[in-house]
Amino acid sequence: GETKRLNLFQSLTNAMDIAMASDPNAVIFGEDVAFGGVFRCTLGLADKYGKDRVFNTPLCEQGIAGFGIGLAAAGATAIAEIQFADYIFPAFDQIVNEAAKYRYRSGNIYDCGKLTIRAPCGAVGHGALYHSQSPEAYFSHTPGLKVVIPRSPIQAKGLLLSCIRDPNPAIFLEPKVLYRSAVEEVPVDDYEIPLSKAEVVMEGSDITLVAWGTQFHIIKEVADMAREKFGASCEVIDLRTILPWDYQTVVKSVKKTGRLVVSHEAPITSGFGAEIASTIQERCFLSLEAPIQRVCGLDTPFPHIFEPFYVPDKWRCLDAVKKALDY
Repeated sequence: GETKRLNLFQSLTNAMDIAMASDPNAVIFGEDVAFGGVFRCTLGLADKYGKDRVFNTPLCEQGIAGFGIGLAAAGATAIAEIQFADYIFPAFDQIVNEAAKYRYRSGNIYDCGKLTIRAPCGAVGHGALYHSQSPEAYFSHTPGLKVVIPRSPIQAKGLLLSCIRDPNPAIFLEPKVLYRSAVEEVPVDDYEIPLSKAEVVMEGSDITLVAWGTQFHIIKEVADMAREKFGASCEVIDLRTILPWDYQTVVKSVKKTGRLVVSHEAPITSGFGAEIASTIQERCFLSLEAPIQRVCGLDTPFPHIFEPFYVPDKWRCLDAVKKALDY
């Protein structure tokens, strides 16, 4: 169908525009969303749909989450924005103790499944400890939530629409460094991309590389470098959904390649890469040719001027690939 050249934040605006137009009960709210938000993801939507459907909230993340739960429980489609993912922690109790458990504790009589919480995440080059964190692993420990991270404009639009329409509360984390740098020809029409389904973006036979969000682009570049430097054939997988994650696709890949490298920006200890490594070790033990490698952020607060030493860049990832291949 028809496509339009959009960057990632524009594709998100387009997705929310479609959601608002197709669902009269959909509302968008958060800090500064009425004028477009700090990253302009809701630009023009207040003018188009009015202040009753796109409106600012007080600077209170716990209130934003609690209000969203109430709206969704009452039948509205609630699209909440947390201005930065780092600010989501005041809302942690509302999200993990109320939103995630609402359906379960009522025996499916009530639910808040029409709640989607958007939040910009990840390194941006100058964000430091309060503006560059990747909190996906915290929420992966919570049954009842869906946690999604897109890598590109096409993915962002389809996955966000799926989250908004999914009958479970969803946390949609948006890699902020990609807002303007990632550009694609995005389909204009309404479409969805299935949740909990990883994508094998590049097929290979020697080693499996798994990442999500911004880090996917790093490992894709590393796959090209490994082919040129080592003659290695890398299979590259974008996980896309963190919870519930698609372990079947990763298991199938590792049983073929015998090696796995997982990379993410969050700290290595208890990062989601640990869950992937544990599952693959359990299910693919007899197929593994080398120890599973995790290339992650450091176990420190996210630094400012030392950010280049913190993030798992292509050289650290390439070193892990070589280590697995040479084992």
